[in-house]
Amino acid sequence: MAEDAPKKIDEAGARAHFEEALGGHAQAFETFFFARMLGLSFEYLPADAADADKEVCRLTFPVTDMLRNPQGSLHGGAMASAMDISMGHLVNKVAGPGATIEMKVQFMRPVMEGTVTCEGRFTKRGRSMSFMESRLTGPDGKRSALATATWKMPKV
Repeated sequence: MAEDAPKKIDEAGARAHFEEALGGHAQAFETFFFARMLGLSFEYLPADAADADKEVCRLTFPVTDMLRNPQGSLHGGAMASAMDISMGHLVNKVAGPGATIEMKVQFMRPVMEGTVTCEGRFTKRGRSMSFMESRLTGPDGKRSALATATWKMPKV
């Protein structure tokens, strides 16, 4: 673990965070329990575009002790989950609920602390299948992971 990281997470803080996530969740986009547990904040860009014309879903979340692996960096599973969510929420915003068909993640550098940003976007948007990517950056703005995915689009 990082030298300044605690050897155990703050159990009282973890319980309080869990209770907060549980108390405010709804089984809906942006408010489902896992998104609240990760601490995700959502933004769709361009902000002034109609939902069908949104191009990016940007989400941010803090690196907390609960999300660190034993080496002290943000766990790859948390990174992959956030990137998948950034793409899925964009699909939902522009067309309705879709489904991840496959996803590949390349981890490039660890994120040790601070706020993480994921930006999900279409690389090729189709009627039944779309290709997407999500880029995850740390607080320094440097890319830490890249996910590419194929999405099944909702039937219109």
